[in-house]
Amino acid sequence: MTLTDTRTGDTCRIIRHRSGLEIRVTELPDFRTASAQLVTKFGAQHIRFRLSPDADVTEMPPGIAHYLEHKLFENPECSASELFASLGAHDNAYTDYDRTVYFFQTAREFPEALRVLLDFVTHPFFTAENVERERGIIMQELQEALDDPADVLEMQLFSGMFHTHPVREHVLGTVQSIRQITPALLLTCWQTFYNLSNMALCCAGNITAEQVVQIADAVLPETAPPMRAVPVLLPEPGQVRKRRMQCSMDVGRTQFMIGFKSAPAAGMERLRDSLLCLLVIELIAGDSAPLYLELLDSGLLHDTFATDCLAGDGWFAVTAEGESEDPDAVCAALCKEIRRVKTEGLDAQRFADCKKAAYGDALIGLNSPEAAADAMTDAFVSGHASPFARAELLAELTLSDAQDCLMRRFDPECLTLSVITPEPNLNKNKGDL
Repeated sequence: MTLTDTRTGDTCRIIRHRSGLEIRVTELPDFRTASAQLVTKFGAQHIRFRLSPDADVTEMPPGIAHYLEHKLFENPECSASELFASLGAHDNAYTDYDRTVYFFQTAREFPEALRVLLDFVTHPFFTAENVERERGIIMQELQEALDDPADVLEMQLFSGMFHTHPVREHVLGTVQSIRQITPALLLTCWQTFYNLSNMALCCAGNITAEQVVQIADAVLPETAPPMRAVPVLLPEPGQVRKRRMQCSMDVGRTQFMIGFKSAPAAGMERLRDSLLCLLVIELIAGDSAPLYLELLDSGLLHDTFATDCLAGDGWFAVTAEGESEDPDAVCAALCKEIRRVKTEGLDAQRFADCKKAAYGDALIGLNSPEAAADAMTDAFVSGHASPFARAELLAELTLSDAQDCLMRRFDPECLTLSVITPEPNLNKNKGDL
C-alpha cells in the first residue's frame, strides 16, 4: 500500500513483511542522510496483560519496559552502540508510555546499520550478572529524574489526575519496582511484546523500500508467531483523584502545571481531538491571547509558559505550565476564561490564524528524514495509518469543531493543579511521589 500526501507529493509505502513486521518507508532522495526507527507497542503503561485473550492477568513491575530497552543494547561481544559507532551512525532509544523505539541516523553505511538495528532488538542477551549490573545504572537514572523539577511536576500532576492508569507511575518505575525486575521477567516481556507482528520498522531518507525489504529478508525469520497478548487497563474514573498536589524542591521560583482530564480516545479520533485541543488552549492561553498578556502584565505569570495535549491508550489530558508566585490565582483565571469563552464563543479570526500557523508547522515538520520517521512511528502506534494525517486533519477543522472540543475537553471541575515551591531541603516530600 502506498499513501500519498496530496499537498506535497510525499509518499509512504507500507509493506507487511513475511515475518509479520510492518515496514514503512518514505523515500527522500534529495537528502544525504537516512533514519530508521524500530518500534514496539510496549511501553511503561503495559504492566498488566493477558498472554492470550482467555488467560489470567500477568502483572509486571513498573519500569520494566525501560529496563528492557537498556538491556537489549548488550550482546556477548560488545554493545550495539559500539557497532553503530563503527559505522558512523548515531543511535539511541527511548521508552514512552505506549511504545519503545530504537533508532539511528546516518549519512553512510545505511544497510549495515539497519542490519545491526534489526539484529540486536530481535536477539536478547540476559544474564543474572548483566541484569544486576544494569540495575544500578537505572537506579541512578531514576534518582536524576526525581531531582528534576520538570519530571516531578508532571508525575505529580498525573498522580493527582489518575486513579488507576499506569501513566501515574514514572516511566522508569520506582526504587521498589526496579528491585523486582529479573532476567525471567524481562524475557517474558520480550517474548510477549517484541513479537514482530506488534512492531514496525520506519525508514526515511536517501534509501528505497526495496533496500529495506532486502535487509529484512536477510535478518528476520520467515514467520513469527501471531500476536496474542492483550494489554489490560483497570477502570479509570472520569474525575481526577486530587484537585491539588504540592511538594517542595530546590527551585528558584514556584512552578506549576495544570491538567484538564477528559475521556480517552483512539486512532484518528485521538489525533483529531489532540489537534483541536492544541488550537483551543493556544486561543485561550497562548502567547498572543488576552489572558496570557493580562497575567504577564499583572506579574502573576512569568514569561516561561507552555501548553500541550498529552494522550494515549485510556487517558487524555490538556496541560498548561509555567512559573508564578500564585499558581492558584493563575489556575482560577484560566478557569474563568474558559467559562467565558464557552459562553461567548472562540474568536473566529484568531482561530483562523492559529490553524494556519499549525498547518504550516505540520507541513514543515515532515521535511527531514528524522521527522518523517517520527511521523510514521507515531501513526503506527497511535492507530492512524497515514503519517500525513496531521496536516490533512488540520486543513478540515472548523471553528465549530473547536467550540465543541472546548465544551468536551476543558472542564474546570475536572482538573488537577501540580505545584512545586522553593525548598532548600531536596529530600522533603519526595516520598509522596
